[in-house]
Amino acid sequence: MAWYLINISIILIFIALFFITRQTNKRWSKINDYLGTVTNTVNSIRYGNLTTKIERPEHPNPTYQNVTDSINRMVETLNDREKMIVEYQAELMRQNKLLESVINSLSDGILIINEQMHILRVTPNVSNWFGTKGEEIIGRDIREFLQFEDDKINLNRMNLKNVFVKHTPTNNFVISSIKLSVDDNKKRYVLIIKDVTNEREIETLKEDFVATLTHDLKVPIVAEANILDLLLDGKFGPITDRQQFALHNMKNSNKELLTLVQIVLETYKIKDGGIKLNRENILLNEFISKIVDDANTIADNSGLKIAFKPQRNIKVAADPLQLERVIKNLINNAIYHSDTKKDIEITIGEIPNFITISVIDFGRGIAQKDITMIFNKYYSASKKFRKIGTGLGLYLSQQIINAHGGEITVDSEENVRTEFCVKLPLVNPLSF
Repeated sequence: MAWYLINISIILIFIALFFITRQTNKRWSKINDYLGTVTNTVNSIRYGNLTTKIERPEHPNPTYQNVTDSINRMVETLNDREKMIVEYQAELMRQNKLLESVINSLSDGILIINEQMHILRVTPNVSNWFGTKGEEIIGRDIREFLQFEDDKINLNRMNLKNVFVKHTPTNNFVISSIKLSVDDNKKRYVLIIKDVTNEREIETLKEDFVATLTHDLKVPIVAEANILDLLLDGKFGPITDRQQFALHNMKNSNKELLTLVQIVLETYKIKDGGIKLNRENILLNEFISKIVDDANTIADNSGLKIAFKPQRNIKVAADPLQLERVIKNLINNAIYHSDTKKDIEITIGEIPNFITISVIDFGRGIAQKDITMIFNKYYSASKKFRKIGTGLGLYLSQQIINAHGGEITVDSEENVRTEFCVKLPLVNPLSF
């Protein structure tokens, strides 16, 4: 009986172990299947397939479900990020194409080179000027195409320097350089080449036209001045006082016109060959007194007077013709811009290393914003007051005084006072 019970117990134990083992195998099989699904999903994600997901089982295990939900959420997040990245990439491509179109549409040519002066990139204009297209130009030395004025090329300091393009010899070009700021240790430079052929041709035509025109104008003006002198001297018969007054006014106007034409001519002479000085010893008291006497005739017509009190007779080595032109221009400006009856004052003096000649008026004055521009070519403060002026007078005066090694300064307060001060270096006078 006991033996029988023992056998029955052993059989029941084996039956129980069989069912336990079977259930365990099923569970492990499910785990293996789930892990296989997870592995396949992860591999799909790894290779860029962000549409795959782990399907929810019919009778989900809570642990499996948490993992499944986490992986699926991760896939959705990655998918959203990928869409954003694609959109950013598309926008960057659009912006890059826009920028490239803008750069390529510029009339200037742009090159990028390295410190060995090898070409890294060019715009279409440059390719046309160099006569080489496509990838053939990349990596080549820029000196194969360009000839610089100097043998020493400083890429850090090139600004509108003339350059000769070998393939386009009939055109005029200037070149500038900019160093690129990049986060690596390589040096790169942007070169900007500008075709200035048309600008230079127009400038030359304009200058030739003005120079020729003013030269041709000078001839009849001088002839008119000679006729007026003959009339005033009575060479054509006696004249009345009223006629004499009218002729004097005509002579003064003629003189102003001749001065204006002469200023234009002198300005273009400066551009061509600079100012050539013929220095002489000048005693300033006598020199300025004569200029003041001539200028008082013009000042009288405006109801003004030019006051000059001679001081110690200073001697200076200067070009008398050019210095007279400067002082007359400053006096005329003072007359034209004076709207009071106060005298225009002229003083001379000395400061360390310089002698000074000051022309002072008490008229409209000059606004502070205009003071920095009044010596610019063609700038004229007269225009706002509807007076005639080329704007060349002060420019020419400054160039003349600079040629002497001096300078012109201006100090002004609107509607109070304006002082132009000519400073000439105090050098040893020339020997007589």
